[in-house]
Amino acid sequence: MVTWVLHYLLVAFLIAISYNIDAASAGITRHYQFDIQLKNITRLCKTKTIVTVNGKFPGPKVTAREGDNLQIKVVNHVSNNISIHWHGIRQLRSGWADGPSYVTQCPIRTGQSYVYNFTVTGQRGTLWWHAHIQWMRATVYGPLIILPKLHQPYPFPKPYKQVPIIFGEWFNADPQAVLQQALQTGAGPNASDAHTFNGLPGPLYNCSTKDTYKLMVKPGKTYLLRLINAALNDELFFTIANHTLTVVEADACYVKPFQTNTVLLGPGQTTNVLLKTKPIYPNATFYMLARPYFTGQGIIDNTTVAGILQYQHHSKSSKNLSIIKPSLPPINSTSYAANFTKMFRSLASSTFPANVPKTVDKKYFFTVGLGTNPCPKNQTCQGPTNTTKFAASINNVSFILPNKTSLLQSYFVGKSNNVFMTDFPTGPIFPFNYTGTPPNNTMVSRGTKVVVLKYNTTVELVLQGTSILGIEAHPIHLHGFNFYVVGQGFGNFNPARDPKQYNLVDPVERNTINVPSGGWVAIRFLADNPGVWLMHCHIEIHLSWGLTMAWVVLDGDLPNQKLLPPPSDFPKC
Repeated sequence: MVTWVLHYLLVAFLIAISYNIDAASAGITRHYQFDIQLKNITRLCKTKTIVTVNGKFPGPKVTAREGDNLQIKVVNHVSNNISIHWHGIRQLRSGWADGPSYVTQCPIRTGQSYVYNFTVTGQRGTLWWHAHIQWMRATVYGPLIILPKLHQPYPFPKPYKQVPIIFGEWFNADPQAVLQQALQTGAGPNASDAHTFNGLPGPLYNCSTKDTYKLMVKPGKTYLLRLINAALNDELFFTIANHTLTVVEADACYVKPFQTNTVLLGPGQTTNVLLKTKPIYPNATFYMLARPYFTGQGIIDNTTVAGILQYQHHSKSSKNLSIIKPSLPPINSTSYAANFTKMFRSLASSTFPANVPKTVDKKYFFTVGLGTNPCPKNQTCQGPTNTTKFAASINNVSFILPNKTSLLQSYFVGKSNNVFMTDFPTGPIFPFNYTGTPPNNTMVSRGTKVVVLKYNTTVELVLQGTSILGIEAHPIHLHGFNFYVVGQGFGNFNPARDPKQYNLVDPVERNTINVPSGGWVAIRFLADNPGVWLMHCHIEIHLSWGLTMAWVVLDGDLPNQKLLPPPSDFPKC
């Protein structure tokens, strides 16, 4: 009898443990409300009205655990249309919540609301959210922090504290007006007036000492800095004077730790670094600096944002302490950018494996770069010539967004014929010396074209930069997927030689990758997420000029391989 009771209690105990493990794995539902509203903000001694979430700039931090369900109600109280993209979230079968306007949804109009409902599956780390319509993300952005499941440790020393630092760009002018002027005249856009840390430009700008981000730390502690580049158009170097940073994560994917003095982030990218503070109180404060990396021909905001790393001390004042200023690589330091990028490797451990596709079903070769469109009749333009406007393209196709429906909605209801075409070229229509002397004809074609993939197709994509209208890097972001960066190099991709050097053991896993300035990058991914997924340059003006395309991934055969139907409150066009 006693034996039976003990056996019963043991079984009940094991069932309870199993239930608790399943419950922890399944996660909880977390609710947020985003009220899109206007707010007066003063920066650089100028006050302007900006669009915000909940009156905050930057916007509120969204926090969840791996396995949680997020339900975020967005209510639009302003005259601008809005939609929110949850940058880096896989959105498995929930493409209706991805957010890019006219791609997975119509925008949320004035007085309307929409609940973004999605589950965080198999992801943990630093991501972010931002507006995904025109240049609204200049002020509408914030951190999205995915913590590990309960009781699951980090694969690095547990930090004393975690701190998001989000880089941005500040425009004294209305960013929407900056965009419209550029599109109308055909010129490059006016540059921003400052870069920011958590919305603050810092003491190196006019009238901004009081608007300085300060990171207060204690001696002998390890801090996890969650770095996010939310700048519109600028890749940014970041450093902290007299401190070494240990990189442990990129785009919410753990990496083999490596040390560096300077981090480079393209727009859209995130990087987690460990900062180990000095063991004893130093008699100094330290500048944190960020400024652009750029090799192109346009005008950019070549200014430096500064924050202050300050050690807490119970008895000493910081007023008279010296400030130590670090150095940063030159603005056009492609060699530093390349060497830094090569340091990233996946953990490739039993807990966090690198599931890089070893075999490939479909291969694609996409050129990415700038080009031109003709100037309208009876108009003088300010593009590369007075008869052309700046444009951008992938495989010479400059993408046109629909404006009366979304790509996903038209696909789901089977009425896509008049919305998009499925003949996006698998390679350049007219091959040329991509990184050499550019061709005389720089005109691009225009269209709404996609690539269709069967469910579970393994894809290899080579992204080749071009020299047309300048050699520069392009941070390419793929919605709905992570991918593995299996190779990269300078010059033109050589299909006979370069694949032999691919890393198929521990390539870094990302959602945004820089196509090197004057070079190429090769990625692989598994098309296991049904829906319509945008892929674009995260330099916002390049996106506005058409450096975009979309992948349509068909449903699989099983019920859990099919796109879910749209929610009842789905925004109408």
